[in-house]
Amino acid sequence: MIYLDNNATTKIDESVLAAALPFLTDNFANASSTHKFGLSANEAVKKARKQVANLLACEANEIVFTSGATEAINLVIKGLNPFTLEGKERKHIITVQTEHTAVLDTCAYMESIGYELTYLPVQKDGLLDLTLVESSITQNTLLVCLMLANNEIGTIQPLQKIAELAHNQGAYLFTDATQAMGKIPVEVNDLNIDFLAFSGHKLHAPKGVGCLYVRMQGSRKAQIMPLQHGGGHEKGLRSGTLNVFGIVGLGEACEVAQKNMEKDTTKIAEMRNFLEMELLKIENTFINGNTANRLPNTTNICFEGADSEAVILGLEDIAVSNGSACTSMKIEPSHVLKALGLSDEQAFQSIRFSLSKYNTLKEIKIAAEKISKLVGELREML
Repeated sequence: MIYLDNNATTKIDESVLAAALPFLTDNFANASSTHKFGLSANEAVKKARKQVANLLACEANEIVFTSGATEAINLVIKGLNPFTLEGKERKHIITVQTEHTAVLDTCAYMESIGYELTYLPVQKDGLLDLTLVESSITQNTLLVCLMLANNEIGTIQPLQKIAELAHNQGAYLFTDATQAMGKIPVEVNDLNIDFLAFSGHKLHAPKGVGCLYVRMQGSRKAQIMPLQHGGGHEKGLRSGTLNVFGIVGLGEACEVAQKNMEKDTTKIAEMRNFLEMELLKIENTFINGNTANRLPNTTNICFEGADSEAVILGLEDIAVSNGSACTSMKIEPSHVLKALGLSDEQAFQSIRFSLSKYNTLKEIKIAAEKISKLVGELREML
């Protein structure tokens, strides 16, 4: 199989599996236990926390382990104290129309309990209009919530500039950095963000583990109320027995990504660019989203006249996607592509290709040839 759906999930790295597996077999102890086996597990968690912090260039005590980005997103949006240090209540949240459903659905819930929500549109290339962002932030804005890099088109938003706009009005900035982690440098102080979420399985770690970064330094330290109680784990923010296997795997994956990012992303971008070059030779095709400010592994291409579902099924041994894996069961056009201005028909004719370090140029050449042939056959059937 040629796997080109790495924005949905990734193959676990061999060194990650080797580091984590002993915590399912030899040392399966609870990291909260005080015997030597529990203390050993606890030390492994501490090491992993530092490995994650190193990738984000933050302090280890600012890392909260979760089951994934969805839980972390819910924790921040639902749990953030709406009262400022001055005692003023803020109940306005700003997000973006192209966000992942984990954010959009949580924001819809907040709207249902009395919060004011602003869903910002994007421009045709997927980037935000900074003038619109600035005019949308008011003294009642509690949180600005947006992806660093989009999961469907790879567009990277100018987070530093948006952080400045948010902080000028006393609002917090929260980013879902799930797709960016391990692919581009993500340093929280450089980006000037207050909260960040990501999932491990997008950067070759196990499924079922993720991270929330919470700024603990300086004047913008925020108060988050936990969504679940019962033990006070993770500084009281996330009670429950720690997933030591997953946490150790996440830490190792972050260390591997930090060491190899430049080399891996150069190789991946070259393969992505070759794939685009070959596929754009097909008539009536175009790339969705910005082609300058985007992830090195992602391209989203519209093949007019060829239904994406038919392409996916026709490829058989090549895995690609026509949108987010979390919404793939819905027979609806991608909300991300619709926000760019594509018609329903164009959205249904678009395919996302997302590569990883495990792909080879040989695979990419095979995929390009098969896709070109299949698109031609599907168009002839019209």
